[in-house]
Amino acid sequence: MSRILVFGNEKGGAGKSTMAMHVTSALLHSGASVGIMDLDMRQISLKRFFENREAFAASHKVDLPMARIGEIAAFEDITSPGWEKPAFESVLTGLQAQCDYVVVDCPGALTPLSALAHAAADTLITPLNDSYIDFDLLARVDPETNAVKGPSIYSEMVWDARKNRALAGGKPIDWIVARNRLSSLNMHNKRKLGDALTDLSKRIGFRFAAGLSDRVVFRELFPQGLTLLDHKLVSEIPTKMSNVAARQEVRDLVLELKLPDLELAF
Repeated sequence: MSRILVFGNEKGGAGKSTMAMHVTSALLHSGASVGIMDLDMRQISLKRFFENREAFAASHKVDLPMARIGEIAAFEDITSPGWEKPAFESVLTGLQAQCDYVVVDCPGALTPLSALAHAAADTLITPLNDSYIDFDLLARVDPETNAVKGPSIYSEMVWDARKNRALAGGKPIDWIVARNRLSSLNMHNKRKLGDALTDLSKRIGFRFAAGLSDRVVFRELFPQGLTLLDHKLVSEIPTKMSNVAARQEVRDLVLELKLPDLELAF
């Protein structure tokens, strides 16, 4: 069976779609077959990325590795009550039969589809901006001591998904919190958040990974459906030191996921 990678939290703007695009690109460039499911039914950023990619490949006559798109919206009973579970399972099963990995991009809110995705995840990646606003999604913090008072709504939802998986005899969900868009400034705040995350990780069991820096190159190629990992295939992506450093960030992130039987080739 293919491995299911879910990018999720319940807050918009954390970088889920950007991270999902780059991890999917890394898997494709490493020779894996990948299916995607975009559960943000309005914004569909991950799906739009691959539509842009197909258009660029056709117009520039270049052979780019492509993901297989799982279309939730194409499910025939989408308007019937309780349609989400059979639609999700039907699309996921179809992708698993054809792909080494299935990458699922969740919306920045709890929906029936995102809850199903979290329950199905083998690897759950939660991007987190270095902000107490984002951290509040995971846990409540004492404003005087910075001590973690307890898990918050999203952590409780993930905990329930992991517990239900264990009760059903399934493999545990590997949960990774990726600190995203880290700044070199405000070191005191970064340290305080790091201490709080370390405390929380011991309580509820997630791993840390370095996310992606706040680089323009991670976003500017979206209209073409490209990432900087396509540099060997597309001459329009310049070779410069900042792009080399950005590619290393993607490589480090994928290595932190510890995906079995994956040999990176970029």
